Amino acid sequence: MKVCGHVFKYGDNVDTDVIIPARYLNATKGEELAKHCMEDIDREFVNKVQLGDIIVAEKNFGCGSSREHAPLAIKCAGVSCVIAETFARIFYRNSINIGLPIIECPQAAKAISAGDKVEVDFDSGVITNITRGEVYKGQSFPPFMQDIIQAGGLVAYINAK
Repeated sequence: MKVCGHVFKYGDNVDTDVIIPARYLNATKGEELAKHCMEDIDREFVNKVQLGDIIVAEKNFGCGSSREHAPLAIKCAGVSCVIAETFARIFYRNSINIGLPIIECPQAAKAISAGDKVEVDFDSGVITNITRGEVYKGQSFPPFMQDIIQAGGLVAYINAK
């Protein structure tokens, strides 16, 4: 599986409270959550994000509470992938569970800039910065995890079986 999009760049310790502020947690539909995605860290995100775009962040992306709302808001906003130096473990698991592709790659997280066009090949873990002509090697998922993501998450994967 490959994805390609333009980058929104963030730093260290982007927590779930800025990904989807707690005041919106009464919403249960992903489309409603998406309307408020990243608004406490980037007011213009929801107005600028296009289907297929990519979030790049540095260390500990998704730290904070264990809410599944955070990766769901990102996915429903149209983001095709999140690249980070590291992810908070619960965010990592929740992302897989809801079918949001993520990949860890410290080199890419540091070198990629906002607005760059980036392609991610999940089979190989190769991240290509098309804008800069640079290639990085991220940690690819084993095939069974890729199957879960491609199915749209763990529940969809299990239901398909």
